[in-house]
Amino acid sequence: MKIQNQRRNTILFLIFTAGILILITMAGLLLKEQAVETDFGRKNLSPSLQFLFGTDWMGRDMFARTLAGLSLSIRIGLLTAAVSAVIALILGTASAVLGKAADTVISWWIDLIMGIPHILLVMLISIACGRGFTGVVAGVALSHWTSLARVIRGEVLQLREAPYILTSSKLGVSRLRIARNHMVPHLLPQFVTGLILLFPHAILHESSVTFLGFGLSSEQPAIGVILSESMRYLTTGRWWLALFPGLSLVFVVVLFALLGERLEKLLDPSSTHE
Repeated sequence: MKIQNQRRNTILFLIFTAGILILITMAGLLLKEQAVETDFGRKNLSPSLQFLFGTDWMGRDMFARTLAGLSLSIRIGLLTAAVSAVIALILGTASAVLGKAADTVISWWIDLIMGIPHILLVMLISIACGRGFTGVVAGVALSHWTSLARVIRGEVLQLREAPYILTSSKLGVSRLRIARNHMVPHLLPQFVTGLILLFPHAILHESSVTFLGFGLSSEQPAIGVILSESMRYLTTGRWWLALFPGLSLVFVVVLFALLGERLEKLLDPSSTHE
């Protein structure tokens, strides 16, 4: 009964957390136009019941801008994390299945990418791809697959010694078919968990690169843009311009991290006996 209650609570928490993230994403899309609407008659207003997060130097509603920025970050995080996870699945499986030469090359690439600081690598790729939305997506997606690829490689190395895998190989089943029919289904829990856990890193690095001026353009209500612009006005006492967007970003990142941890526990077969 205790085990069932723990699993039920975990599932309820996952549903609740996913609901909040979906709500933030949809609200940001609905408030996209309001987020860029200017009104100099209400500029630099401190937080109030009418403007929960206050207004900025152009009279823009910071609550709407924050939600729009979070929505954009979540969507970019979903896209980049999905691309990174697929790359990790393909290369991690190929490294363990295609022989020593492939393993050496892929492992060398993993070590090379992991040896470069993430922020620096994302900036370099973003600049090479022309910055903007395309540059940020390419930079984050092509720099965050390495850790998951190593995990998947380790799982495949253990899995390929399983009796049914060895039997299939002796019966003449091709490596590609073995990987597709036997290995990939076994790797789905690790893949899904890794996909969720990539979201916080993707969101933070997208915001960081945009904050530094190498990401999304200033016309977009991105969290990185909001925080970068607000730095100029903190010394004038307009603390709300950075505080609420920053706390909101931390809140979303923590939600994704908790979502990944709970999902990992839920998908772990050994947790059913805890």
